[in-house]
Amino acid sequence: MKIIEEYVSRLKKAYYDNDGKESWDYFERVMHGASKEDINKLKEEYTNIPDSLIKLLEYVDGTYWREYEGEKITFYILGSDVNEYPYYLLSVNQILESKNEAVDFYADYVNREYSDEVEVDERITDCANNMKWLHFSDCMNNGGTSQLFIDFSPSVKGIKGQIVRFLHDPDEIQVIADSFDNYLQMLIENGIDFINEDTIE
Repeated sequence: MKIIEEYVSRLKKAYYDNDGKESWDYFERVMHGASKEDINKLKEEYTNIPDSLIKLLEYVDGTYWREYEGEKITFYILGSDVNEYPYYLLSVNQILESKNEAVDFYADYVNREYSDEVEVDERITDCANNMKWLHFSDCMNNGGTSQLFIDFSPSVKGIKGQIVRFLHDPDEIQVIADSFDNYLQMLIENGIDFINEDTIE
């Protein structure tokens, strides 16, 4: 997957360019990709999961309180359309464990029960019973401010596989890319701006 190779290369460069060489080198040394068994479980649950997300998880099986070599790490490797705001990648097990989270947390919003207060993109279904979202990322605030999903159940105006971003205070749910590949390309075109001297730990 050329997009994953390019993305990881740009991400590494961003860390190196912002005095994060030590952090990146440690991350690269301890982390590992998801097992074939776990990947198969994910594919069984999400039959339309994009190859690029699979390839990213085969590279690193999560960076959000993920234990590698007996130590839990938190490491920013994703962003969104929110400028310079970093996100973690969930592991395969975290994705599966949180498979009902979107419905549990956002059903009322999706059903437009708070349409006067919460902006929900028209490309998102208006029936929570139809929701099939894959939760793949939480923001630096442990997901309290923002979460990212792949939406396999769009409205007639949307595209299956579109990337949905929830943002808190004021709450809104927006489509930020047509696909996971386009999402990664957006981050590349934005210069991996979520990695800077302020966000490198």
